[in-house]
This record gives sequence, structure tokens and C-alpha cells, in this order.
Amino acid sequence: MFRTLEVSDPALSPPGLRFVTVKSAALGQRADLLLFLPRQAAQRRPMQPPLPLVLLLHGVYGSHWAWAFQGGAHLTAQRLIDGDAIPPLVLAMPSDGLWGDGSGYVRHAGQDFERWIVDEVPAAAAQASGVCSAASPLCIAGLSMGGFGALRLAGRHPQRFVAAAGHSSVTEAAQLDTLLAEGRAGWAAAPADASVAAALCSATTSLPALRFDCGLDDPFLQANRRLHADLLQAGIEHQYAEHPGGHGWANWSRHLEDTLRFFGAALQQHTPKP
Repeated sequence: MFRTLEVSDPALSPPGLRFVTVKSAALGQRADLLLFLPRQAAQRRPMQPPLPLVLLLHGVYGSHWAWAFQGGAHLTAQRLIDGDAIPPLVLAMPSDGLWGDGSGYVRHAGQDFERWIVDEVPAAAAQASGVCSAASPLCIAGLSMGGFGALRLAGRHPQRFVAAAGHSSVTEAAQLDTLLAEGRAGWAAAPADASVAAALCSATTSLPALRFDCGLDDPFLQANRRLHADLLQAGIEHQYAEHPGGHGWANWSRHLEDTLRFFGAALQQHTPKP
């Protein structure tokens, strides 16, 4: 799928982490992702099913290293796997494509940041990890702009995901306007491209399991409450929670555990498609 794919040497990388750079056809440039393979991945035998894959999307101004080196996502995942709270799984933490201050994970004129996440990142993770494949159950989560990406993509591609979650999520693309120096000219602007609620409500097949949360001091609290109300009105099943805290890593890293446990439960109930 990729003209080029480079993977860091495991002997020189932090334990369990692999830095990956690929030539993305969707973006027309090289792009980065960080993989986490738990210790248990080394015990997997060739005939066993591929490990589930969890995509973690960062927020504005971030990149592929943020979830690990600001949020400790790999440490949380390993602890939960070691305690049998979740099954062994691989984390894929991609950059958003590094457009301006943030791509929104949507299609732009000339670049498709949505296809990068939905199609290319899982394929790169499978090729680079050796323990995932196209048959791996797929979950997606994100924070802030990444929450917008994760929840919206769950609505746009419901057949691709077992579960989706957001933390402190942007719920409308317009909420990014004060954060992006470049503006959103050239971004896809259909309702399902610009609104989480529109994307989820327009899904034509069953949605994946959904969860999102927000801090009580978060600037997107009211937006998340509106999304919760909109989904209730539409009869869309989901979990929503509010917690003390604001828009920062202290909150996101703490409640990533809730999301991974939610994903673990969804994966246990998942029946692979024939």
C-alpha cells in the first residue's frame, strides 16, 4: 500500500514503541505514526487471531508522539493488559498529517486526512507491527480536535470501528476557527464533515459503541452537553460522563483508562464479520 515505510530499530526505541514513517498517497507526502506493542505481543503464535488495534488521535498543535510522551498512553495500556482488565491490543498514534495548526482529520482540497486515518494508518500499523492485520478489530479515540475526528469518523465509517470515544471533544469544525491560524478554506464542508452530531445521525448502518467525556472546567463542556442531548433525542445509544478538571493532559491521561476499559468490553462482545 505504501511506496516507502520506515520503522525504528526496536533495540534503539523505548520499550514497546515503534516510530513509523510512510509515504501517504492520501496526503501526497510522508507522514508519521507511533505504535505501541505490549509485551504480550511477543507471545502471539502465528495461527492466533491478529491483535485489536486502537487509534489515538491528538489535538491541535500536536503530533504522533503526544499521546505517549504527554499522556503516557502506552503505560496505561500495558498496566491494564497486565491486570487482565483489557485484552492485549496495539495502539496506533498517528499525526493528523501536520497541516497548519491542525487538519481536523477531514478531507481538504488536494489532501484527504480522513482516508489517512481510516485506511492508511491501520494498514501501516499492520505492516509495521506484524501482529495486526486487515482483520484486526478497530477502535478509535481522540482528545479535543482528535475527539472530533474519532467521533465523526465513527459516524462516517461505522462499519470500520467496533467502538469510538472522545475526550474534551470539539463537536463542530467551526469551534476550531479561533485555534487555527490558517482557517478552514478548502476543508470538506458537508454537514457530516463539519459536525459530530450530523455524522453520527446520518450513519446508514449500525454505529459502533460510543463513549465521550468532558471536564467540568473545560471550554467545550457545553458543546459536549449539547452533543449528549442531540444523541439522546436521536435515540443513539452512547455513554457520556463529566469529571472534575479542564482541557489538559491531567484529565485526558486519567480518563484514557475509562476509554480503554470501554473498548475492552466492546471487543469482548465483538463478533468478527465473515
